[in-house]
Amino acid sequence: MAQYVLKYADTQGQVHNQLAQGGSEQEIRDRYTRQGFLVYSVKSKESGLSLSGELGIPGRKKKLNLEKFLIFNQQFVTLVRAGLPILKSLDLLAERLTDPKLTPYINAVRDDVKKGVLLSDAFRAQAIFPKIYVTSIMAGEKSGSLVEVLERYISYQKLALAVRKKVLVSLMYPSVLIVLVILLMVFLVTYVVPSFATLYNSMSAKLPTVTVYLIAIGTTASSYVLVAAASLFVIGVLFTWWARTETAQEKIDRVKVKVPLFGDIWIKYQVAQFSRVLGTLLVGGIPLVQGLETAADSLGTPLLRKTLDKAGKLVREGQSLSSSLASTGIFPELSVDMIEVGESTGALPAMLTSVAEFYEDDVNTKMTAALSLIEPAIMILMGMFVAFVLIALYLPIFSLADTIR
Repeated sequence: MAQYVLKYADTQGQVHNQLAQGGSEQEIRDRYTRQGFLVYSVKSKESGLSLSGELGIPGRKKKLNLEKFLIFNQQFVTLVRAGLPILKSLDLLAERLTDPKLTPYINAVRDDVKKGVLLSDAFRAQAIFPKIYVTSIMAGEKSGSLVEVLERYISYQKLALAVRKKVLVSLMYPSVLIVLVILLMVFLVTYVVPSFATLYNSMSAKLPTVTVYLIAIGTTASSYVLVAAASLFVIGVLFTWWARTETAQEKIDRVKVKVPLFGDIWIKYQVAQFSRVLGTLLVGGIPLVQGLETAADSLGTPLLRKTLDKAGKLVREGQSLSSSLASTGIFPELSVDMIEVGESTGALPAMLTSVAEFYEDDVNTKMTAALSLIEPAIMILMGMFVAFVLIALYLPIFSLADTIR
């Protein structure tokens, strides 16, 4: 008998990964389903998906263009709602994808579905599609409402992309401004200051102390500017390589949390994302424990993932979601209070959506206010630096003019 990698949840909500023997994937799925388990996936060990990959050992993943993937889903839902079979819909879309990089994955999904594999398992086997997407499809298959579940996923993805774009657009202008200021400072120190140094050396003028220091810095910087640029490049490459590791990402997340003002904004943005994902999954019929696991994976921040893993264990032990999140010490008190109200009234999915909307608005407001203060601060800093350089360079000229008089 063949060996398969099995992932399932027991009656207490505990998720298990193990090897199982059987004649086929469907046989193992039916056997565990009859025993009352919720089967997430059954994969052959020889199918190219190793047990380490199924257990979630981190590795480098290919990136998916979410905007073009959203277009695919909108077309897919339209075709299925019109009455076309899933396989026929995949056949049609595989030839008309807006993203050529997505074509081999959709073709592989279509081929798996032709062999009788469930649509959710076919998408999961590609290991590139978001876990929330795969989980949503699985819920739609079990409930018989695939179109409705996909429509909820599309709505969620549209909102998530809109919020992300707002944040990126808000950060674009200050980022460009900071780069221009740094380039201006480098130009003044490495080019303008050495030019004045040559002039003053030819005049054998007695220079003020501030000018002497500035010229010393400028001449040294101009001599080593290429070395400094190469060093910064190497440091950037090493930092990028180091930042890919799980431990490094968690340390970076802890630094983000402690940054004044922006740490609070970052946490609230992550809470909004988590609430949006979990609310979408619960509305789709996904159990709370599995929803927590999927929502944690969708965040992409190791610190929050570990925090939600701890909260998930407490929920499996019988504690409420609000008390589990409160024990982490990271979630804002207001979000915990709102979730507690949702649990007590039996309207947790709706309350999670409200939490997401509230914190998305709060992030936009605080981001706008913070950037409105940062932009003039950058301009003032640049003005002070330019004024200092000009005064230090032209002060000897004024002194010489007085001497000539």
